[in-house]
Amino acid sequence: MKTTFTLIDATELAGRLRDTAPPRVWNVLTDEYFDGRLIPGSRRVPLDQVGRTAQEGSVRRDAEIVVYCSGITCPQSRLAGEKLVALGYTAVRVFEGGLEAWEAAGGSFVFEEATLAA
Repeated sequence: MKTTFTLIDATELAGRLRDTAPPRVWNVLTDEYFDGRLIPGSRRVPLDQVGRTAQEGSVRRDAEIVVYCSGITCPQSRLAGEKLVALGYTAVRVFEGGLEAWEAAGGSFVFEEATLAA
């Protein structure tokens, strides 16, 4: 049986981020689309670096990883989820609503300088 990712919504993600053992939460937007906004408690891991970051960062294959991008029309979170599953990660969650749904639910952001790859 092939393992796939599961979806998570803003309410569940907010609750998981308050847990004593929160998941790893990654903004997977590439440089072209990253505008500096991050969900508090998350970090930026661009789509093209997801596999390398997980493997080089010694992320356990059963660690819960939540990936998100800008919103429902953005394919990057699903692509990141598929990539992680293909690499053998078993607790991958995709927050399809991304930044748009987080903001609509009243969530705040932290900011990281947006830089474009040379």
